[in-house]
Amino acid sequence: MQKVFLPVSLSIYFLFLGFSLQAKENGIPPIPDSTIQISRFHAEMMSRDKVAHNPLQQILDSTIIIADQIHLAHVTQRSIRIVAVGDVMPGTNYPSESYLPRSCSALFQPVKEIISKADVAIANLEGVFSSNGGTPKNCKDPKTCYVFRMPDEYASCIMDAGFDILGVANNHVNDFGLQGRKNTAALLDKLDIPFAGFADRTTVIYESNGLKIGFCAFAPHTGTVNMKDYEGAARLVSELKSKTDIVIVSFHGGAEGKDHQNLVKGDETFLGHNRGNTYLFAHKVVDAGADLVVGSGPHVVRAIEMYKGKLIAYSLGNFCTYQRFNLSGPNANAPLLEVELDENGKLLSSRIYSFLQLGEGGPVEDPENRAAKRIMELSRQDFPDQNLRINSGGQIEW
Repeated sequence: MQKVFLPVSLSIYFLFLGFSLQAKENGIPPIPDSTIQISRFHAEMMSRDKVAHNPLQQILDSTIIIADQIHLAHVTQRSIRIVAVGDVMPGTNYPSESYLPRSCSALFQPVKEIISKADVAIANLEGVFSSNGGTPKNCKDPKTCYVFRMPDEYASCIMDAGFDILGVANNHVNDFGLQGRKNTAALLDKLDIPFAGFADRTTVIYESNGLKIGFCAFAPHTGTVNMKDYEGAARLVSELKSKTDIVIVSFHGGAEGKDHQNLVKGDETFLGHNRGNTYLFAHKVVDAGADLVVGSGPHVVRAIEMYKGKLIAYSLGNFCTYQRFNLSGPNANAPLLEVELDENGKLLSSRIYSFLQLGEGGPVEDPENRAAKRIMELSRQDFPDQNLRINSGGQIEW
């Protein structure tokens, strides 16, 4: 009898193994009927067979245990889809309400679907919320100084577009001084909108797909988490990593404009201000445990780098910046970065969707994929030795 049943048991095992291999290739399907049949068969044999140490029973026990372990390994494997964009400022009521769009939500309509499908979507909030009041910063040269104050209701507009977390570390969070930052924090807290980047709000933890996602944001500006304290940034990321499954780091740094598209592997100075060493910063936080690093600040796109298996986007430029922004030439590129990570932070896939901001602003699809192409060009220039390319569909291959 043992010789008769041994092949049957092994056949059951290999049948289940086939389903497991299929699951690995095509994602995790519902438990196949064969699995249920195996379990029923196993239970029936156990009820019939009362003889201790029966070799047949041992074979069946081993088969179902191995099968259960294989399926369990697939069932518990989790991943998370992240969307990240650069600067968002969909209109300012200062110095005049004429700088507001007719509809905030309409600006995001072309991108709402793709943002909303993400498990986590993040953006850099380029300004403060305050429907009125506050003291604007003193601009010595209006040609190079801009002040942004978004109406309170724009916070809900941005979240309705699909964003889950906001980074608030940048130069424009100081446009209305300490009071502007306080107003912004109070409003975001009132609306239960997760954010990080102020000196007193360094990190936030967001849960999605059963995973804890740690987020922190940095900038070289007053009132924000100091990007130029590289060792301090590393400690903050390390501590956050100890509490979470995945850590996303956002930063706002580097010089601005079309003359500063290439990465500088050193300090960058703009308008007399040291905007930090973004290359050093990004490597420090990855070494400390960051799984994804996304930058903004130059208002143009910059290179991407694969460093120790982690993706670094050095600048995603502008994304939805209405009026008061230079959107000519390379400043018009508005990429959307999509990344899939497994539960351990391993990069599974990534893609750049190319959008443009035309006229007064607001992202629209770019059939010519100019943002992705420009990021690929810059990546080849700044990291010629890395084995990374962006294909015609925007997929990042490494």
